Amino acid sequence: MRIDLNHESQAVPETSRSSAQGATAAAAGASASQALGGEDLAELSGAHAQVQALVAQAAQLPEVREERVQALRQAVERGSYSTSPEAVAGALVTHMLAGQPAA
Repeated sequence: MRIDLNHESQAVPETSRSSAQGATAAAAGASASQALGGEDLAELSGAHAQVQALVAQAAQLPEVREERVQALRQAVERGSYSTSPEAVAGALVTHMLAGQPAA
């Protein structure tokens, strides 16, 4: 920007104008922070509320799927449950890689 001693306004190119507006917004944010006693201020997006809602829903779900456990227990008791060692090993590896404990 050039200083004009004649006090005439000059047109500011569009690229500079957006930077100037960003600087003005940053300055306004800094002064707002200072007005709050120098504390940091954070505003969260709507995604935060969605995540909290999903966490609340997940907390209501049972950790153990009782129907599945009962069905497996009955299959083992009848002697009709069978699985291959490869399937068991694959499930263990998948759970370990995902960071979940094997069931």
